[in-house]
Amino acid sequence: MEEDNTIDYYLKAAWQSAANKYNQIAAQFGITQATGYVLINIHKEGTPVSQIANLLGVKTTSLSRILSNLEALGLIYRETNRADKRSVKVYLTELGKHKRELAKDVVRRFNAYLDEHITGEDRRVLISTLKRINELAVQYKPE
Repeated sequence: MEEDNTIDYYLKAAWQSAANKYNQIAAQFGITQATGYVLINIHKEGTPVSQIANLLGVKTTSLSRILSNLEALGLIYRETNRADKRSVKVYLTELGKHKRELAKDVVRRFNAYLDEHITGEDRRVLISTLKRINELAVQYKPE
């Protein structure tokens, strides 16, 4: 990496390194980083498909294939709202709950590792800067 690279280059490179590490670890448990992320974000009372789509940044139609794969693996099941057939919630199976706990543990350990190696002030500044970049990206309107 060179100093003249763009901010988004470093954001992508850092995220890609973290995602690759998560994928290496997740593979040991028979899942992927993306699967773990979905499982972590499915709540006990079920989570609407639209909410999961927003978390992943995908359209609900694109999410259907991901959810079908998770269903085939026995990690989730879907229930349609009886009052509104368009509304579908996703729930974890017992296996899905187990895999979610494994994924949460991986995230906790990785973040503890980062906390051991990044000072409190550096962490505060980093999070503040990332929040600001996120705000600016949302506000950006190309000419």
